[in-house]
Amino acid sequence: MKRAFIMVLDSFGIGATEDAERFGDVGSDTMGHIAEACAKGEADNGRKGPLTLPNLTRLGLVKAHEGSTGKIAAGMDGNAEVVGAYAWAHELSSGKDTPSGHWEIAGVPVLFDWGYFSDHENSFRRNWLDKLVKRANLPGYLGNCHSSGTVILDQLGEEHMKTGKPIFYTSADSVFQIACHEETFGLDKLYELCEIAREELTEGGYNIGRVIAASVYRRQSGNFQRTGNRHDLAVEPPAPTVLQKLVDEKGGHVVSVVKSPISTPTAVSPKR
Repeated sequence: MKRAFIMVLDSFGIGATEDAERFGDVGSDTMGHIAEACAKGEADNGRKGPLTLPNLTRLGLVKAHEGSTGKIAAGMDGNAEVVGAYAWAHELSSGKDTPSGHWEIAGVPVLFDWGYFSDHENSFRRNWLDKLVKRANLPGYLGNCHSSGTVILDQLGEEHMKTGKPIFYTSADSVFQIACHEETFGLDKLYELCEIAREELTEGGYNIGRVIAASVYRRQSGNFQRTGNRHDLAVEPPAPTVLQKLVDEKGGHVVSVVKSPISTPTAVSPKR
């Protein structure tokens, strides 16, 4: 084999696994729900009609979804010619986060439990936060809770800009996320803060998969929006991925096109 391509449709699921309840994801089916919305005429940005994915359908996506969920996605052609081999699977890995999925695709399942911040309020320990604030010379912090990025920015974005306090938040994934305004706080300062947080989490034995720098700006409408300067600081894979082996053992090359920079070797990007 001269070349191989690994393509990941991030966050695009085709049905829930048996452990979905553990993550609050019972009934999850991104593809099916998108297809349902399209079939009902609820597509956004002026788009109309059923969900149409001719190339992925020919590769077997619709049939894989049917195998996973037991039904054909609304408005899609379950009898279309399939020219590729297809399958559906569930992870061996204990987590549902991005590194776990990417590593397992590349031959390194996560057979250990990640650390999580399970408390929805006061999610991070006070003594750890105090240490981070002191080391990074911060005026304080905001958040310290579970939230989506859009919600917490609407709630705390204005206060963040006035005080210079970064916004700390997490989710059901093994993540510590920091949202800061790109201009008033500074992009380099945000990245430096995330590096410090990554070190403190690792040294503290928290076993958190990623520290995420969520750079934001304020639109003229007053709403906050994340920029394209997101940066993920992930831990090292516990073993060489197939892509790493290709580079180290066969002298091969890996070219990566990713949605956000990841600053440590991963299944998707074996070299920084």
